[in-house]
Amino acid sequence: MATLVHTLADHSDDVNYCAFSSSCLATCSLDKTIRVYSLNNFTELPYSPLKGHTYGVHCCCFSPSGRVLASCSTDGTTMVWDAGDGRVLAVLAQPSGSPVRVCRFSPDSTYLLSGAADGSLVLWNMQSLKLYRSGNVKDGSLVACAFSPNGNFFVTGSSCGDLTMWDDKMRCLCNEKAHDLGVTCCDISSQPISDGEHGFRYFQMASCGQDNQIKLWLILFEDFLGAELKYKYTLKGHSAPVLACAFSYDGQMLVSGSVDKCVIIYETTTGNTLHTLSQHTRYVTTCAFAPCSPLLATGSMDKTVNIWHFDLKQPCAANTVENESEVAVEDWSEDDVSAWLCAQDLADFVGLFKRNNIDGKELLNLTKESLANELKIESLGLRSKVLQKIEELRMKMISVTVPDEFLCPITRELMKDPVIAADGYSYEKDAIDKWISNKRRSSPMTNLPLPSLVLTPNRTLKMAISRWLEMQQK
Repeated sequence: MATLVHTLADHSDDVNYCAFSSSCLATCSLDKTIRVYSLNNFTELPYSPLKGHTYGVHCCCFSPSGRVLASCSTDGTTMVWDAGDGRVLAVLAQPSGSPVRVCRFSPDSTYLLSGAADGSLVLWNMQSLKLYRSGNVKDGSLVACAFSPNGNFFVTGSSCGDLTMWDDKMRCLCNEKAHDLGVTCCDISSQPISDGEHGFRYFQMASCGQDNQIKLWLILFEDFLGAELKYKYTLKGHSAPVLACAFSYDGQMLVSGSVDKCVIIYETTTGNTLHTLSQHTRYVTTCAFAPCSPLLATGSMDKTVNIWHFDLKQPCAANTVENESEVAVEDWSEDDVSAWLCAQDLADFVGLFKRNNIDGKELLNLTKESLANELKIESLGLRSKVLQKIEELRMKMISVTVPDEFLCPITRELMKDPVIAADGYSYEKDAIDKWISNKRRSSPMTNLPLPSLVLTPNRTLKMAISRWLEMQQK
C-alpha cells in the first residue's frame, strides 16, 4: 500500500525533477532553483534553495556517495554543488551553449554526463572538472540518459525516439528506434537478472515516451560480447504521454508519471499494476524511489512534490517469500514455492505445481524428465527456463566458493556442458555457440583469431564439476 506522507510546496513554478541520496531529496524547477530536504523530517536544509542558474533547471542528481549534487539548465550550464554546505564547486558550460536537459553521474563518480537540446552530450571528468569526451546523438534533442551499473556503458534517449548505447569512450555501440513520437525518460535497474536461456546476465532498462507507452528492455553488458539491446514488453495504463520512469533500488518495481496526471507503480516481474496514484492536479514530470528507505517522490507542473511511503511487503510477488533467507529451500511449503515461482516470472506454473503438491524438497528434485513426463510441460523452452531457475536456487544453497576453473569465462557461471575451443580454453557450450553465431571468430579470452570453430567436449572437466557438486550437497 502506498500512503501520501508529505507534500512539498516550496517551488513557485513547475517541478521538473527530483532525486534522492541516502539522506536527502533534491528537487528542481522552472523557478531557477534547486531545493534540498532532509529525509528525517522533510525540512529544507539551511543552505537551500540553491540559486545560480539564470533560467529554469531541468534536472538534478546526486553523486553515488551523496556528497555532490549536479544540476543543469536552459542557461547552457551544468552546475556542481557540495551537498554538505551548498557551495558551488564548478560551473560546466556546454561547449555548444545549448540548453542542458539532463545530467547523470557515473556509478563510480568518475564522470558526469550532460546532454543538451541540440543533441550534444559531454562526459566531464569529475576529478579535474574538465571536458573528457563529447559526442552527438544522430537526430533531435538529448532528453534522457542512464548509466549501466558497472559504469562501462550508458544509454541516451532523444526527442526523435531513439535509444543509443555508448561506451565510456563515447563510441556509439548501437541505436534503436524505441518510441515513434520521442523518448522522454529512461532508467536502468541496478540489479542483474538472468535471461533463463543462455545464462547471460542482463540489466533491465525502461524507456517511456510521447506515445503513451513504457517499454521494458533487456541490456546485455559483457566485456567480451559488447552490448546488446533486446525488447522485452510494453507496460500500459497511461492515457497520455509518459514523462518519467524510475526503477526501485531492488529492480522489483517501476514507477511512471504522465500527462494524464497519474503515477503508476508496476511490478517488473509480471508487468502488473500495483498502485495508481492520482493526487497531482497537473502533468507528472518526475518520479524517483529512495535508495535506502521505502519512499517515493513524485513531482508535477502543479508546483508540488509528493512523498509516498509504501509497504515493501505489499503486494510485490518477489517479496512474498519473506522467509526465503531464513527457511531452507527443502523446508519450503507449497505456498513458498508458489511465491518463488511468481518472483522468477513463472507465475503461469503456480496452479500446475500446486496440483502436484510441489514443496521445497520436491522442487529441488525436479529434472527435465519429471517436468516432461510427470508435470507434462511440453515446451522445451519452458522446461529449460524452469530448470535454469531451479539450478540457480541450488547454487544459492552452496556456501563454498566455486573454483574459478569451473566457471565459464563468458557467463562467469558454473559450467554444465563445458567444451574446449581452439584457443585452448573451456567454455559453456551454449555461451561459446552464441559467441560464434554472432559472427565472432576471435577468442573471448585472448581476442586473437580462432584457427578453428570446432568445439570439443571437455568430459574430464564435466566429471570434476559433477564430483564437486556432489561433495557440496552431502
